[in-house]
Amino acid sequence: MKDDTHPQKSNTVDTPSRTAMEDRIDALESRLAFQDDWLETLDRLVREQSAELERLTRVNTLMRTRLSEQRQAIDELGGEMPQPEDELPPHY
Repeated sequence: MKDDTHPQKSNTVDTPSRTAMEDRIDALESRLAFQDDWLETLDRLVREQSAELERLTRVNTLMRTRLSEQRQAIDELGGEMPQPEDELPPHY
């Protein structure tokens, strides 16, 4: 005779708990993918800005060198460079 008064216990996890866990994992994976993409974007921008900064530093150095050379050439010719206080304001 079979005893049917006790329900059988199952070793499987309830579907709602498993689904909630899967939803959490999916959300975390989505956030991780978004953060990876954002990190790659930021890394690319930092590299671009670094290259631009290096270029501007070279231009600045070149312009300083040329300005120094021009001052030296003017001094050698005996001319004087106009001082800012000697120049008229633009509205005159």
